[in-house]
Amino acid sequence: MQTLFVCGDKLWRFHADSFFGSRLSLPTTHLPFWPPRRSSVVSMVVKRSPKRLKYTTGSRFTKEDGLVYIEADPSASDSWKLEPIVNLLKQGAVGVIPTDTLYAIVCDLRSHSAIERLRRIKNIEASKPLSILCHSFRDIDKYTTGFPRGDGQGHANLFKAVKHHLPGPYTFILIASKELPKQCIRFGTSSAKYASRKNVGVHMPDDAICQAILKEMDAPLICTSIKFQKEDEWMIDPVIIADTYGPEGLDFVVDGGVRVADPSTVVDMTKMPPKVLRQGKNCKK
Repeated sequence: MQTLFVCGDKLWRFHADSFFGSRLSLPTTHLPFWPPRRSSVVSMVVKRSPKRLKYTTGSRFTKEDGLVYIEADPSASDSWKLEPIVNLLKQGAVGVIPTDTLYAIVCDLRSHSAIERLRRIKNIEASKPLSILCHSFRDIDKYTTGFPRGDGQGHANLFKAVKHHLPGPYTFILIASKELPKQCIRFGTSSAKYASRKNVGVHMPDDAICQAILKEMDAPLICTSIKFQKEDEWMIDPVIIADTYGPEGLDFVVDGGVRVADPSTVVDMTKMPPKVLRQGKNCKK
């Protein structure tokens, strides 16, 4: 059995009976959003179940008529497969990755054009703020004003309580810092003036695949969860997500298995006392 994957501008072939792979050069293999060249992108798969068979054909995944589809082990033991995804994200791609709750459409926090495409793909109103996926408390401290730490006047130090539950299936609403790009929380159209600094949802997921990607990024990922377009139900199967949102302009999907329809618990920490806005998946630590 052999596996094909894209790394940079090269196509690599690995054989099961060989530790080292051979390399094939692909002419002008730059993705469409890497101007000025265009190319074909090859899907990576491990299991060839009938349900996912259509995602094993390399010809499907030219950027003109498809997307990059990668099956990864939930433990991220094959994290080498995620390297092309990290490269795509850093170049402005928009795609789907698993979290410790649901699947999320993500893009690089620093890419204005990627954020605009994410909004169009998901049909998110410009007035709706977006959440961020963080790798560590360092990211949270940089892009928000942090968790309330108490003031010695009866206000609790919430950081001490929160740190024991992260990473975990919680989204905390915090006050955004000046480091967070304004288009993440702005109002109006792309030509409208940015709104004043507001709040942002922060999620530090306890998911091996997601953390492997975040670790290699230099900044958090903008994210939004995924529902059926005409129904108020979560989409938990990456194959269905690819079928539904691929034609809308997704660049890639990372398949970490089917999830349970259990979103994160959302807690507003911008006011005291904190308020639970949505009861979702509970941390089991």
